[in-house]
Amino acid sequence: MASLLRAAVTWGLFPWRGYCSRGTQGKLSKDFVETLKAVVGSPHVSTAASVLEQHGHDESMHRCQPPDVVVWPQNVEQVSQLAALCYGQKVPIIPFGTGTGLEGGVCAVQGGVCINLTHMDRILELNPEDFSVVVEPGVTRKALNTYVRDSGLWFPVDPGADASLCGMAATGASGTNTVRYGTMRDNVLNLEVVLPGGRLLHTAGQSRHFRKSAAGYNLTGLFVGSEGTLGLITAATLRLHPVPEAIVAATCAFPSVQAAVDSTIHILQAAVPVARIEFLDDVMMDACNRYSNLNCSVAPTLFLEFHGSEQALAEQLQRTEEIVQYNGASHFSWAKEAEQRSQLWTARHNAWYAILALRPGCKGYATDVCVPISRLPEILVQTKEDLKASGLTGAIVGHVGDGNFHCLLLVDPEDADEIHRVEVFAHQLGRRALALRGTCTGEHGIGLGKRQLLQEEVGTVGMETMWQLKATLDPRGLMNPGKML
Repeated sequence: MASLLRAAVTWGLFPWRGYCSRGTQGKLSKDFVETLKAVVGSPHVSTAASVLEQHGHDESMHRCQPPDVVVWPQNVEQVSQLAALCYGQKVPIIPFGTGTGLEGGVCAVQGGVCINLTHMDRILELNPEDFSVVVEPGVTRKALNTYVRDSGLWFPVDPGADASLCGMAATGASGTNTVRYGTMRDNVLNLEVVLPGGRLLHTAGQSRHFRKSAAGYNLTGLFVGSEGTLGLITAATLRLHPVPEAIVAATCAFPSVQAAVDSTIHILQAAVPVARIEFLDDVMMDACNRYSNLNCSVAPTLFLEFHGSEQALAEQLQRTEEIVQYNGASHFSWAKEAEQRSQLWTARHNAWYAILALRPGCKGYATDVCVPISRLPEILVQTKEDLKASGLTGAIVGHVGDGNFHCLLLVDPEDADEIHRVEVFAHQLGRRALALRGTCTGEHGIGLGKRQLLQEEVGTVGMETMWQLKATLDPRGLMNPGKML
């Protein structure tokens, strides 16, 4: 079987995923594929070129690198059998959810078996009194919130895309509600994980869903954000939150990036319990106005949302309006009706498509860094200047309440010079975040694109420790190879 393995190949960011490249690598034997069918059934195994290409990329611009075969297990027992089979034959394993990642995390750099977990889509257990729920990997965040709606609870982690919840755990996702409700790391209580050899691990103990523990190593935290490099997450126990009594959204425009970010810091310092606080620069606001039919000022803007009682919201709005006006804000307006709030946040979530519409035919690239709140004004102002100096078309948007922001860049895939300038800009931004004691990624993850930056961030000892953990759990290096490390 070893002769069937592909050689490890490291690809750069370009050309884009549309150019599927298999090179001279081999394919898995027919006997091995038949064995996979014996585990999950013939209808749940595919070697069709279009299916392989679909599973060889995510939403990033990394080159499409398809697996040799895609399988759809129906339950955890089948996942365990598949893992044992692949590991025993030294075949790489690539977990796949909704494919909405942004760092090439599903690219099959060494070929192998892509395990698509979306057919496992049951909500296994709801414990409303304990504010917890257990979901399989095919359950998305929107599906979960529809299911628990009548219980008065919701799951607030919202990365924008309707991603699978276990995939969100695997990438350590967060999003617009993080400033109040935390990231996936704060909202995962327990994980069921199939380890590389097929053994089943419950990171906090089987069926346990306590709120806190001082018992041993934090195994749950180890697997949250591991990007499929240590095992396959087959169930997640998640923390739920009460649906707020009332919700109000607000917008305000500012004369400068500095003024908008200063307002963010002042709002947090004043202990206003804001649920969302999003920054959009002038380019992003112009794009959103065009794409989502908004009528907002074309200026650096904050989108905010407040959760609580009617009385509490009135106080929060009053305090926030005082702060933003002190920093020169104009057009402070708020919306309580669900339809108006939905229009606002739909426009924010569609920012990616709005920016793409500015240059039809171009590809998009999204950066992601996070810095301490105190350094946010400095890096945002400098990044805006760098973006203008680069000559690139792009916008800045971010979850500034957490110190996290993105640059959304447009690139002509036929323009080598523009491609180079994007690469230079992205690495420069990552290193600037590190210089300000921040991180090279607040929520997108490492994947293929930020491995060098990760090494610079955690240092030699940090990387050695990660490699030791990887070697202990995955001694053959077959779990999503080429990612993160």
